[in-house]
Amino acid sequence: MIMKKVIVAMMLMAMTATTVAGCGSNDTAADTTTETAAEDTTADTADAAEDTAADTAAAGAASGAISVLSREDGSGTRGAFIELFGIEQKDADGNKVDNTIDSAEITNSTSVMMTTVAGNKAAIGYVSLGSLDESQVKAVLIDGAEATAENVKSGTYKVSRPFNIATKGDPDGLAKDFIDFILSEEGQAVVEENGYVSEGNTGAFEGTKPEDKITVGGSSSVTPVMEKLKEAYIAVNPNATIEVQQSDSTTGMTSTIDGTYDIGMASRELKDEEAAQLTPQVIALDGIAVIVNKENPITELTSEDVLNIYTGVTTDWSEIAQ
Repeated sequence: MIMKKVIVAMMLMAMTATTVAGCGSNDTAADTTTETAAEDTTADTADAAEDTAADTAAAGAASGAISVLSREDGSGTRGAFIELFGIEQKDADGNKVDNTIDSAEITNSTSVMMTTVAGNKAAIGYVSLGSLDESQVKAVLIDGAEATAENVKSGTYKVSRPFNIATKGDPDGLAKDFIDFILSEEGQAVVEENGYVSEGNTGAFEGTKPEDKITVGGSSSVTPVMEKLKEAYIAVNPNATIEVQQSDSTTGMTSTIDGTYDIGMASRELKDEEAAQLTPQVIALDGIAVIVNKENPITELTSEDVLNIYTGVTTDWSEIAQ
């Protein structure tokens, strides 16, 4: 009888131990499950945060101080740009005032402008449409219109100006023959092939092949197409020597007035005092492309945006509606 009681007691103890062990095992499993769930939640939260950051970057919200670039005072492109965007205004005395922000970085040619914008993620600038190199920079839409020769021609893209050449008096000799070529069917084909807009031509070229030398100088915006026109002309008149010198529109006009250049180049309308002493001739129409760094997510600006940026009203990219 005593032996049976001992056996029963031992069995009860074993059952109790098993129950306790089972409870401990369940507690451990529960703790493990809770910890795993917490780790999964933390990982999911981190992944979600990373996804949100990636989505934000992909959305491309621009921010940071705007680095404003402009051209030198004598630039015809600058003159046309500030006029077209309303940056130039008349003061109380009727004098024209350029309100470009004082902190703007000044570049002295089309190529320098593009190179500078290409190297500065915060930059904004402007260049001749015909000289635009989209492998370096990005042209933004203006008021919903893309900067293309077709849109300039149709009037959809309104930021455009004439390319002028000018002579002191009526041209003769090689200067006249070269100008006749520029305005001819062949010359205007060169204009259009290089991304500019022709306003028509005078028909097939009938040159006299004069043997002489002339100097053409002025606007850095007109220079690229003038070099192409020179090459095409020399192909039909190898007797000619034409030197093309790049400077700016104002220098082009003043140097033609004083006789340094035989033909001057300007990427704007002639000023009254220039037109009084020179004979101008439009050779093409050209747009002005507003450019930003290729990494800038901005793809479009309004005319008002450009005005506000260049007059210092808007100073940070985050202020632009995106």
